[in-house]
Amino acid sequence: MRIGISSPIVTRVPGVHSQWEATAGIEELGRVAELADRLGFNHLTCSEHVAVPVEVAEQRGETYWDPLATFGYLAARTSTIRLATQVLVAGYHHPLAIAKRYGTLDRVSGGRLTLGVGVGSLREEFELLAAPFEDRGPRADDAIAALRASLSTPKPEYHGSYYDFADQLVEPHAVQQQVPIWIGGRTKRSLRRAVRHGDGWVPFGLTPEEMADMLTAAAPPASFEVVLSTGGPLDPLRSPDKAERKLRRLHEAGATVVGAGLSADSVEHYCEQLHALAGLAQRLGFHDTGGNGP
Repeated sequence: MRIGISSPIVTRVPGVHSQWEATAGIEELGRVAELADRLGFNHLTCSEHVAVPVEVAEQRGETYWDPLATFGYLAARTSTIRLATQVLVAGYHHPLAIAKRYGTLDRVSGGRLTLGVGVGSLREEFELLAAPFEDRGPRADDAIAALRASLSTPKPEYHGSYYDFADQLVEPHAVQQQVPIWIGGRTKRSLRRAVRHGDGWVPFGLTPEEMADMLTAAAPPASFEVVLSTGGPLDPLRSPDKAERKLRRLHEAGATVVGAGLSADSVEHYCEQLHALAGLAQRLGFHDTGGNGP
């Protein structure tokens, strides 16, 4: 099991983010990213919302940094940590727009893109962007299949029910031969979508038992990633035993990758927590942490 970081600052959901993040900016984020990179963590995250209605922000949060701009900056301050969109909403973009923009990110980062994609559920945002809402599920299926065919080639070709293109040049494109695609969702359909079109599944809001039953029924390949969140923030400095139990439970639930949130009072405290988490993960035998030292 590998451990990545649910990036602070870039997304602030009520009840989840720490107070210091409200006044932090790009320099603090860059500092966190550089340290996470040196300590060998698997990935950083950044999510996507273009605009959140005021009344919806009370539940979903009002702050969502743009992942492309954010990761373009962080790519220049890091060298090995992966950059995971968690998630892009497929229906907001043409697949070739994603292939160009995020293929360029893969190029400038040296092949470190992990493309997390989801169907989306915020009707108001779909309507604002003039994106079809009612058929967003099958449209996302087609978009993800089109992405798989398009990300790593200069002459993409795809013929589907919603997207159809050929004889187009997309340069630059991704340098990875196959960009990992993680599919977000909590339904059986989202898991089927991930098994069919992606390399991993990012579920939320499910009990370990529900998730295990769904994975058993879906029978994904051995290489398939199950990307689980720690839910609430870990506190490996003050509660290392509790953090250890949480990581073990996620491992037992089938996680191959964990996105860890961390409790902190400041960026300095957050960096101390990163060191503590790296030490804990190394002791537990969860690889990809502690590899390069501080």
